[in-house]
Amino acid sequence: MGKMRNGLRFDKMLVITNRLICDGDFLERIETVAAKKPKGIVLREKDLGVGEYRELAMKVLKICRRYDVDCILHSRAEAARELGCPRIHLPFSRFCGDNICVKSGESERLSGSDERSRLLMDFDLIGVSVHSVEEAIFAEKMGAGYVTAGHIFLTDCKKGLAARGLPFLKNVCESVGIPVYAIGGITPDHVDDVLGAGAAGFCVMSGIMRNSVWDV
Repeated sequence: MGKMRNGLRFDKMLVITNRLICDGDFLERIETVAAKKPKGIVLREKDLGVGEYRELAMKVLKICRRYDVDCILHSRAEAARELGCPRIHLPFSRFCGDNICVKSGESERLSGSDERSRLLMDFDLIGVSVHSVEEAIFAEKMGAGYVTAGHIFLTDCKKGLAARGLPFLKNVCESVGIPVYAIGGITPDHVDDVLGAGAAGFCVMSGIMRNSVWDV
Protein backbone atom coordinates (compact mmCIF):
# COMPACT_ATOMS: atom_id res chain seq x y z
CA MET A 1 0.00 0.00 0.00
CA GLY A 2 1.14 3.57 -0.66
CA LYS A 3 1.11 6.41 1.79
CA MET A 4 -2.28 7.23 3.23
CA ARG A 5 -3.25 10.81 4.07
CA ASN A 6 -6.29 11.00 6.33
CA GLY A 7 -7.49 7.78 4.69
CA LEU A 8 -7.33 9.29 1.18
CA ARG A 9 -5.11 7.94 -1.59
CA PHE A 10 -3.11 11.03 -2.45
CA ASP A 11 -0.24 8.76 -3.49
CA LYS A 12 -2.41 7.62 -6.43
CA MET A 13 -3.55 11.13 -7.41
CA LEU A 14 -2.42 13.33 -10.27
CA VAL A 15 -3.52 16.86 -9.41
CA ILE A 16 -4.60 18.89 -12.46
CA THR A 17 -4.37 22.61 -11.77
CA ASN A 18 -6.82 25.35 -12.68
CA ARG A 19 -6.12 28.61 -10.93
CA LEU A 20 -9.32 30.14 -12.38
CA ILE A 21 -11.47 28.00 -10.08
CA CYS A 22 -9.06 27.94 -7.15
CA ASP A 23 -10.36 28.87 -3.72
CA GLY A 24 -7.94 31.40 -2.26
CA ASP A 25 -4.35 32.02 -3.35
CA PHE A 26 -3.26 29.60 -6.08
CA LEU A 27 0.33 29.09 -4.93
CA GLU A 28 -0.80 28.59 -1.34
CA ARG A 29 -3.18 25.92 -2.60
CA ILE A 30 -0.34 24.25 -4.56
CA GLU A 31 1.78 24.21 -1.42
CA THR A 32 -1.04 22.69 0.63
CA VAL A 33 -1.62 20.05 -2.05
CA ALA A 34 2.10 19.28 -2.41
CA ALA A 35 2.32 18.67 1.32
CA LYS A 36 -0.18 15.83 0.87
CA LYS A 37 2.40 14.05 -1.34
CA PRO A 38 0.29 13.36 -4.45
CA LYS A 39 1.69 11.25 -7.28
CA GLY A 40 2.22 14.44 -9.25
CA ILE A 41 0.97 17.95 -10.00
CA VAL A 42 0.14 18.76 -13.63
CA LEU A 43 0.38 22.50 -14.26
CA ARG A 44 -2.34 23.00 -16.87
CA GLU A 45 -3.26 26.73 -17.06
CA LYS A 46 -3.89 26.65 -20.81
CA ASP A 47 -5.08 30.28 -20.98
CA LEU A 48 -1.71 31.77 -20.01
CA GLY A 49 0.72 33.24 -22.50
CA VAL A 50 4.19 31.75 -22.87
CA GLY A 51 5.93 34.17 -20.52
CA GLU A 52 3.21 34.06 -17.88
CA TYR A 53 3.14 30.27 -17.93
CA ARG A 54 6.92 30.04 -17.61
CA GLU A 55 6.92 32.42 -14.63
CA LEU A 56 4.18 30.46 -12.88
CA ALA A 57 5.84 27.13 -13.71
CA MET A 58 9.06 28.33 -12.08
CA LYS A 59 7.19 28.96 -8.83
CA VAL A 60 5.23 25.70 -8.93
CA LEU A 61 8.36 23.68 -9.72
CA LYS A 62 10.09 25.23 -6.70
CA ILE A 63 7.22 24.18 -4.44
CA CYS A 64 7.09 20.68 -5.87
CA ARG A 65 10.84 20.19 -5.47
CA ARG A 66 10.61 21.33 -1.86
CA TYR A 67 8.09 18.56 -1.15
CA ASP A 68 9.71 16.01 -3.48
CA VAL A 69 6.58 15.82 -5.64
CA ASP A 70 6.72 15.37 -9.40
CA CYS A 71 5.71 18.47 -11.35
CA ILE A 72 4.43 17.82 -14.88
CA LEU A 73 4.12 20.76 -17.23
CA HIS A 74 1.16 20.67 -19.61
CA SER A 75 1.79 21.20 -23.35
CA ARG A 76 4.53 23.84 -22.85
CA ALA A 77 7.55 21.85 -24.02
CA GLU A 78 9.83 24.86 -24.44
CA ALA A 79 9.10 26.11 -20.93
CA ALA A 80 9.78 22.62 -19.58
CA ARG A 81 13.11 22.48 -21.41
CA GLU A 82 14.14 25.92 -20.20
CA LEU A 83 13.23 25.14 -16.59
CA GLY A 84 14.76 21.67 -16.53
CA CYS A 85 11.46 19.90 -15.96
CA PRO A 86 11.81 16.34 -17.33
CA ARG A 87 8.06 15.57 -17.34
CA ILE A 88 5.37 16.81 -19.69
CA HIS A 89 1.73 16.04 -20.44
CA LEU A 90 0.29 16.44 -23.93
CA PRO A 91 -3.03 16.13 -25.74
CA PHE A 92 -3.22 13.06 -27.97
CA SER A 93 -3.12 15.16 -31.16
CA ARG A 94 0.00 17.03 -30.02
CA PHE A 95 1.98 13.87 -29.27
CA CYS A 96 0.67 11.57 -31.96
CA GLY A 97 0.02 14.17 -34.65
CA ASP A 98 -3.01 16.07 -35.90
CA ASN A 99 -3.28 13.82 -38.95
CA ILE A 100 -3.77 10.51 -37.19
CA CYS A 101 -6.38 8.03 -38.28
CA VAL A 102 -7.45 5.82 -35.38
CA LYS A 103 -10.31 3.42 -35.99
CA SER A 104 -11.26 -0.22 -35.72
CA GLY A 105 -8.19 -0.95 -33.63
CA GLU A 106 -5.76 0.29 -36.29
CA SER A 107 -3.68 3.46 -36.25
CA GLU A 108 -1.93 5.03 -39.20
CA ARG A 109 0.73 7.70 -39.02
CA LEU A 110 -0.02 10.28 -41.71
CA SER A 111 2.49 13.02 -40.91
CA GLY A 112 6.14 13.48 -39.91
CA SER A 113 7.41 12.59 -36.44
CA ASP A 114 10.21 15.12 -35.88
CA GLU A 115 8.54 16.86 -32.94
CA ARG A 116 7.66 13.60 -31.23
CA SER A 117 11.21 12.30 -31.65
CA ARG A 118 12.54 15.44 -30.01
CA LEU A 119 10.02 15.16 -27.18
CA LEU A 120 11.06 11.56 -26.51
CA MET A 121 14.69 12.66 -26.45
CA ASP A 122 14.16 15.65 -24.17
CA PHE A 123 11.76 14.25 -21.55
CA ASP A 124 11.99 11.36 -19.11
CA LEU A 125 8.21 11.04 -18.88
CA ILE A 126 5.49 11.97 -21.35
CA GLY A 127 1.82 11.63 -20.43
CA VAL A 128 -0.92 11.69 -23.06
CA SER A 129 -4.66 12.35 -22.77
CA VAL A 130 -6.73 9.67 -24.52
CA HIS A 131 -10.43 9.13 -25.07
CA SER A 132 -10.54 5.66 -26.62
CA VAL A 133 -8.84 2.29 -26.36
CA GLU A 134 -7.35 2.82 -29.81
CA GLU A 135 -5.81 6.13 -28.81
CA ALA A 136 -4.31 4.55 -25.68
CA ILE A 137 -2.75 1.73 -27.68
CA PHE A 138 -1.31 4.16 -30.21
CA ALA A 139 0.01 6.55 -27.57
CA GLU A 140 1.85 3.65 -25.91
CA LYS A 141 3.22 2.54 -29.27
CA MET A 142 4.53 6.06 -29.91
CA GLY A 143 6.36 6.15 -26.56
CA ALA A 144 3.98 7.62 -23.98
CA GLY A 145 4.94 6.80 -20.41
CA TYR A 146 1.37 6.97 -19.12
CA VAL A 147 -2.09 7.98 -20.30
CA THR A 148 -5.04 9.71 -18.71
CA ALA A 149 -8.33 8.17 -19.83
CA GLY A 150 -11.75 9.69 -19.48
CA HIS A 151 -13.98 11.13 -18.69
CA ILE A 152 -15.06 8.25 -16.46
CA PHE A 153 -17.83 9.86 -14.40
CA LEU A 154 -20.06 12.88 -15.00
CA THR A 155 -18.21 16.11 -14.38
CA ASP A 156 -18.93 19.84 -14.60
CA CYS A 157 -15.78 20.16 -16.71
CA LYS A 158 -17.54 18.20 -19.48
CA LYS A 159 -21.12 19.36 -19.08
CA GLY A 160 -23.54 17.71 -21.47
CA LEU A 161 -21.18 14.87 -22.37
CA ALA A 162 -22.00 11.33 -21.29
CA ALA A 163 -19.49 9.62 -19.00
CA ARG A 164 -17.56 6.72 -20.51
CA GLY A 165 -17.78 4.68 -17.31
CA LEU A 166 -15.77 1.98 -15.59
CA PRO A 167 -16.08 -0.64 -18.39
CA PHE A 168 -14.30 1.82 -20.71
CA LEU A 169 -11.58 2.37 -18.11
CA LYS A 170 -11.14 -1.38 -17.63
CA ASN A 171 -10.81 -1.89 -21.39
CA VAL A 172 -8.13 0.79 -21.63
CA CYS A 173 -6.19 -0.66 -18.69
CA GLU A 174 -6.31 -4.16 -20.17
CA SER A 175 -5.18 -2.93 -23.58
CA VAL A 176 -1.92 -1.22 -22.62
CA GLY A 177 1.11 -1.97 -20.49
CA ILE A 178 1.74 1.61 -19.33
CA PRO A 179 0.04 3.24 -16.32
CA VAL A 180 -3.49 4.51 -16.88
CA TYR A 181 -4.92 7.35 -14.78
CA ALA A 182 -8.68 7.77 -14.67
CA ILE A 183 -9.98 11.31 -15.13
CA GLY A 184 -13.39 12.91 -14.84
CA GLY A 185 -15.60 13.27 -11.79
CA ILE A 186 -13.37 11.29 -9.44
CA THR A 187 -14.30 11.56 -5.75
CA PRO A 188 -13.00 9.57 -2.78
CA ASP A 189 -16.00 7.25 -3.19
CA HIS A 190 -14.77 6.30 -6.68
CA VAL A 191 -11.17 5.48 -5.82
CA ASP A 192 -11.64 1.79 -5.03
CA ASP A 193 -13.64 1.35 -8.23
CA VAL A 194 -11.09 2.97 -10.53
CA LEU A 195 -8.18 1.14 -8.92
CA GLY A 196 -10.19 -2.07 -9.10
CA ALA A 197 -10.65 -1.50 -12.84
CA GLY A 198 -6.88 -1.61 -13.21
CA ALA A 199 -6.00 2.09 -13.12
CA ALA A 200 -2.63 3.06 -11.68
CA GLY A 201 -4.31 6.11 -10.19
CA PHE A 202 -6.67 8.98 -10.88
CA CYS A 203 -6.76 12.68 -11.70
CA VAL A 204 -8.55 15.43 -9.78
CA MET A 205 -8.96 19.08 -10.72
CA SER A 206 -12.01 20.92 -9.35
CA GLY A 207 -12.16 18.71 -6.26
CA ILE A 208 -8.67 19.86 -5.30
CA MET A 209 -8.64 23.43 -6.53
CA ARG A 210 -11.74 24.10 -4.43
CA ASN A 211 -12.30 23.22 -0.78
CA SER A 212 -13.64 19.72 -0.97
CA VAL A 213 -14.11 16.23 0.35
CA TRP A 214 -10.40 15.68 -0.39
CA ASP A 215 -9.59 17.58 2.80
CA VAL A 216 -7.35 20.13 1.09
